[in-house]
Amino acid sequence: MSQQILETYVLTGSIKIIERFFDLPLNYDDPNGKKIRIFARNMVPLDKAKTPEEEAKLPYFVYLQGEPGFEVDMTAHTAMATTIHKEGYQTLWLDPRGTGLSAPFSADLVSDKSDEEIFEYLKHFRADNIVRDCEAIRKILLGDKTDEKDRKWTILGQSFGGFCCLTYLSFYPEGLKEVFIAGGIPPLVNSPEIVYGALAKRVLARNDVYYNKYPNDVKRVRDILAYLDKNSVILPNGGKLTPNRFLQLGIAFESQDGIDTVHQLVLRASNDISLFGKLSQRLLQNIEHDQTLDGNPLYAILHEPIYCQGHASNWSAERILNNYPQHSWNHMKMQDNQSPVCFFGEMIFSDMLDDYVGLRPLKGAAQLLAKFSDWPPLYDEAQLAKNSVKVTAATYYKDMYVDFNLAQITASAVQNMEQYISNQHHHSALRR
Repeated sequence: MSQQILETYVLTGSIKIIERFFDLPLNYDDPNGKKIRIFARNMVPLDKAKTPEEEAKLPYFVYLQGEPGFEVDMTAHTAMATTIHKEGYQTLWLDPRGTGLSAPFSADLVSDKSDEEIFEYLKHFRADNIVRDCEAIRKILLGDKTDEKDRKWTILGQSFGGFCCLTYLSFYPEGLKEVFIAGGIPPLVNSPEIVYGALAKRVLARNDVYYNKYPNDVKRVRDILAYLDKNSVILPNGGKLTPNRFLQLGIAFESQDGIDTVHQLVLRASNDISLFGKLSQRLLQNIEHDQTLDGNPLYAILHEPIYCQGHASNWSAERILNNYPQHSWNHMKMQDNQSPVCFFGEMIFSDMLDDYVGLRPLKGAAQLLAKFSDWPPLYDEAQLAKNSVKVTAATYYKDMYVDFNLAQITASAVQNMEQYISNQHHHSALRR
């Protein structure tokens, strides 16, 4: 395991940036085998460290990205970084393996690989190995400190980053000084069924809010879905806009203004059909921009396995939603025009592998991942029950992604955890 510093520069505001790359094992059970390159952006507040000696003494605050399958967007975290730096930390912003500059993954980069080879590769891209990457990096950066407490660092996990925090606490608590979690207390489950069973009800509740605010969208949405059902609509990059894919816009409902964002797309689509008898290029471009799976395929094909310990995911959300016909256009088109068709939430379906151009070449590997059951443990509940690291969590009562009730069950199982519970914020409140 080794480190390379690509470059160092200073931003306006006296923030020193160190671009760090680390060559780490793909599979930590085979440390001498294939290596992948992991990237982390180190930010150092120069007003807190005027000399190299002072810089070396600044404690590390590490940010673990949510989603999963997305890199860190520094433009969305500038204010948060400033707040952390004022507290006397230097920060480390890790692109999780498979994203950003950390061994980025997409279909075009593995076009010469078989489905089985891609499957075997992606088995190593869950929270357990993201945490192992963190530990390897911590030892590289802090392993030579003489004082044990100086070899520890503080971590903050948002959404899926919070899942990583509990994995970290389970297996490597000795590396942690303090832990912060925002909208990311994971359910301690072995498969996703319980998760989607709970979230399905929350998604329906958000649909109620949407249609109560925009009652005219009931007919608009039905008309749009009827148009998509009768016509083959191709997006600018070659993807297919099907009724199901249009309903996936409901993933935005989790944010403070997400309902309004979806309404604007519905209004534009309805207006296009009324005026031109088809959907405009601009509207299709906007939808494609809001649906990012082509560029972030790990979000789709590893989303359900992030819950799995010794069980297969087997397209869990798809199976659970068979019990909720409100989401099915095939069912709802037989109902009267006053019956609202419900949007989906944070859910992944097998037909995405056909509708998204960036997922089509990965269909075989995704099916293998969905059927795989020999997933290793992500949490050690015995260790969490005796946890001695201070954990502070922000939990959102209305969270449409991380179920509040399941989060409370986990919180009661983790020693030394305190919560700030809010009914005024949604899942992405940390980034607002």
